[in-house]
Amino acid sequence: MDDMENRICKLFGIKYPIIQAGMVWCSGWRLASAVSNHGGLGLLGAGSMHPETLRDHIQKTKLATDKPFGVNIPLFYPELEMIMKIVADEKVPIVFTSAGSPGKYTSWLKERGIIVTHVIASSAFALKCEEAGVDAIVAEGFEAGGHNGKEETTTMTLIPAVRRVSSLPLLAAGGIGSGEAIMAAMALGADGVQIGSRFAISEESSAHPDFKKLVTGLNEGDTKLALKKIGPVRLIKNEFFQVVNKLEQEGASADTLRITLGRSRAKKGMFEGDLADGELEIGQIASIIDEILPVETIMKNLVQEYRQAKERLTSNQFDF
Repeated sequence: MDDMENRICKLFGIKYPIIQAGMVWCSGWRLASAVSNHGGLGLLGAGSMHPETLRDHIQKTKLATDKPFGVNIPLFYPELEMIMKIVADEKVPIVFTSAGSPGKYTSWLKERGIIVTHVIASSAFALKCEEAGVDAIVAEGFEAGGHNGKEETTTMTLIPAVRRVSSLPLLAAGGIGSGEAIMAAMALGADGVQIGSRFAISEESSAHPDFKKLVTGLNEGDTKLALKKIGPVRLIKNEFFQVVNKLEQEGASADTLRITLGRSRAKKGMFEGDLADGELEIGQIASIIDEILPVETIMKNLVQEYRQAKERLTSNQFDF
């Protein structure tokens, strides 16, 4: 048995307990199929796809891999019913839901034979996941890119807190970009990990090349949680961020922030490459991402680093 195989691997039918987050403007069929082909679970990011675009990406993923894959669906999506119908019609095996109540679609999806995982940022929502009957939980800490928890709970605090109240298969997310971090998450009680930023800056990611290049030059402190009144998101400190930050410091209302954000701001930045005026979402772990690598190399590195960390810890055991 592989030394990384566990109940997450058995649940999803994958080799390694490593899930690639379904990120807006990054997670298309090329990225998802590459991660699945190399032993993890690739997710398509439905949050930045029109329904028929998602159908196209699902069909292309099926052609590109014979391994399990899934779709991440934010529950605030405006065309949610159509998206759900597409994943059911296309027989997508796994769905990750996020940004909403786990009770909304879990039963509906499971009745159609779909494995359901829900993304949370607090132990209170872990209990709601238990009640809803999800198959697994992603607990995402404050370090993460994209939409985040208002409580600003770090991954190191969140994982043991969730494990205390739930026995469900648990994935850690937020600030994880190395095999050592996978080992740390498992030591805290996780069964596996969901990784976003490291895969967002891969060769197969659909993000704009200029966005990827910018991320490889970031230092600690170059990202910050913003827009907490309308939906917390971690942003690179570019010109758009400075405008938002000033408004927030002045006590701007949620409506003012929505108007400032406008429509398609994340697409403008991450997909079209407007590094000044776009919304640039990335996690804190970006400060140690200094190369744009193919998924195959990223997966090999994660597994090798995990095994080296395990060996190092075993050889350096301290007898209390």
